[in-house]
Amino acid sequence: MRILLAEDELVSRRLLASTLTGWGYQIQVTMDGLATWEALQAADAPKLAILDWMMPGMDGPNVCRKVRALPTDQPPYLLLLTARDDKSDIIAGLEAGADDYLTKPFDRGELLARLKVGVRMLGLQQCLAERVRQLGEALANVTQLQGLLPICCYCHKIRDDHNFWQRVETYISTHSSAQFSHGVCPECLDKVLKADMERRQAGSQNTIVGASAATKPDIP
Repeated sequence: MRILLAEDELVSRRLLASTLTGWGYQIQVTMDGLATWEALQAADAPKLAILDWMMPGMDGPNVCRKVRALPTDQPPYLLLLTARDDKSDIIAGLEAGADDYLTKPFDRGELLARLKVGVRMLGLQQCLAERVRQLGEALANVTQLQGLLPICCYCHKIRDDHNFWQRVETYISTHSSAQFSHGVCPECLDKVLKADMERRQAGSQNTIVGASAATKPDIP
């Protein structure tokens, strides 16, 4: 994972760079606030940044404010690193948009733990953004039936927006995600199918009887 390291002080920058690369992170270094702000606007900007509070051009809190104003669904995780340890400074840094705050001189174990929190938060954020994207695609494919639908009181066909009459199932399938499987309700089974079957059976029997009578030889 790449980390943006924004630190103008040489010794601190080298120490941080050595520590981060020793943990397996790739680093991108900037040495002033303006360069840091420019780097964080790039399309391939690192998703995790360690920002020194005091930097030439633009300080860390102002960089945080500008980054938080960017329109994005996956903002970077920002960790402010500074010698300021007063509670009011910590509050000011977090209110400026920092996700976390670490004072100098930093403890290696604490820094590593806070970076792991940042990586974990970015993973959750990415997962959430993907779910939101999938939900948006699903909603885009959903159409709703609403309003007044003209329906024939005899054949029950529906008139569509182009003034064509369609079967109910055809109209609903076209305007929603519903699919139909055909069956026969008990009422129709008794009133229609059974009656039709009985008529067919009766007709078949009459045909057989008539055929038998026609072929029966006359006895003088």
